[in-house]
Amino acid sequence: MKALKQGTKRRRATTDPIEQANQKDDDAFIKEHLCPTTPAWTEWTSPKTQNKFSFGLIRSGNMSAEDLKACFRLVEETSKADYESSSVGWKPAKKMAEMKSAELRYITVKDVAGSICGFTSLMPTYEEGQPVVYCYEIHLGPELQGLGLGKILMGFLESVAANTPPIKKVMLTCFLSNQRALGFYQNSGFEKDEISPEPRKLRFGKEFVPDYVIMSKAVGSR
Repeated sequence: MKALKQGTKRRRATTDPIEQANQKDDDAFIKEHLCPTTPAWTEWTSPKTQNKFSFGLIRSGNMSAEDLKACFRLVEETSKADYESSSVGWKPAKKMAEMKSAELRYITVKDVAGSICGFTSLMPTYEEGQPVVYCYEIHLGPELQGLGLGKILMGFLESVAANTPPIKKVMLTCFLSNQRALGFYQNSGFEKDEISPEPRKLRFGKEFVPDYVIMSKAVGSR
């Protein structure tokens, strides 16, 4: 649910390792940053149904319109209610624009027919000066939930972080209303990050209470 900052991105020299990673094509990014240990990393079989699925990593600009819409529908199906009850609200056009951000990469989960059933999106970036791999979205269709697939996808992000120095953590944002997702992240080793906003007093006796939390997980270099 991470919202991309429009118009505030700092320009960095191409010698910056984060910028260098983002400039690589998908094949190079997979080889040098995802660093799968086996060519079979693209294959996954549901332990429940034995149906076969495939993983793929692709930059947003290389995605077909159909696949991007499929990812958007998953966001809508799984998280629209959380957006609607939050301070940011559900804004479809803005969300779609964010999902098209040039430096976002998607790890998709497709069935044998080539239809997207789940995905996560990520970006090596700086967050308040910290080099991180930011998990912008992670969504699975109902039939793929509770099977360990979410942890596999998060493992891919952790691998990218571990293989992209100076990055040392994966970071994400979660609505506090989404208790199931919070439990998943906590069970996966994520904790509230130091940059996560805290409640604070405002003028005229009002109080700001955040409806989301920023979480992170430290990873070791490989």
